[in-house]
Amino acid sequence: MTSTDNNPLLQRIADALERLAPPPAPPVTLDGADAFVWNQEPGHLTPVPVVSRVDLSLLIGIERQRDQLLENTKRFANGRPANNALLWGARGMGKSSLVKAIHAAVNEGRSDRLVLVEIHREDLVTLPILLGYLRNSGRRTILFCDDLSFDSGDASYKSLKAMLEGGIEGRPENVIFYATSNRRHLLARDMIDNERSTAINPGEAVEEKVSLSDRFGLWLGFHNCDQAGYFAMIEAYAASFNLTLDPAELHARANEWSITRGSRSGRVAWQFIQDLVGELG
Repeated sequence: MTSTDNNPLLQRIADALERLAPPPAPPVTLDGADAFVWNQEPGHLTPVPVVSRVDLSLLIGIERQRDQLLENTKRFANGRPANNALLWGARGMGKSSLVKAIHAAVNEGRSDRLVLVEIHREDLVTLPILLGYLRNSGRRTILFCDDLSFDSGDASYKSLKAMLEGGIEGRPENVIFYATSNRRHLLARDMIDNERSTAINPGEAVEEKVSLSDRFGLWLGFHNCDQAGYFAMIEAYAASFNLTLDPAELHARANEWSITRGSRSGRVAWQFIQDLVGELG
């Protein structure tokens, strides 16, 4: 007999607390989908039935980066040694699109399909928990973090650093980590300069944070495209939608669109084509 059995008040309190308690989180599983988003609270993977992505053939102007990441991913899928990858550089040039497109391309025709799991930067502190789930699942997984960077005072990079070889366990054999960032060293330049100027030993002040990017075995740089590259993207997108607009008119309208946006990139090209397709029906 418990103490609450002899005390109705305690029993009522216990019952009330039980009703207020959140339901237990569903068990983490990688069954039923090839893509998931990690939710820190309550700590489970949400399946993504349809991933927002473009076909690999439509990613124009980044062929070298495409080929390197594709080969690295194929090695990983086939159980061979492969590197964690950092895709860094200009905005809108297809970094995250490339990761998602390669995931789909490698899975085509495979029975042992790769899993793509996205983790948000603010959830990196829960990496050890997520890695435990992924390690136990047995499925080969691309762990993906988009727009990765760290601000002053942010210590969540330490969880990532430990996973990228620094910890006792390291990353599980069935997990590879791909990240995109606008910063090559994942830190803003003014942060690095500030650390150096206020440290007793300037050389060591930022070594721990900068060394994080060194733990990615594969660095892929993405740079702003010129006008010729921009027009090549426009033409590829137009062909994929079977648009029959005169090339001169297509280029003129695409150029005007880029001027209003103040830049030329794959993202700007895609947005222009989406607008054009909507206009032409």
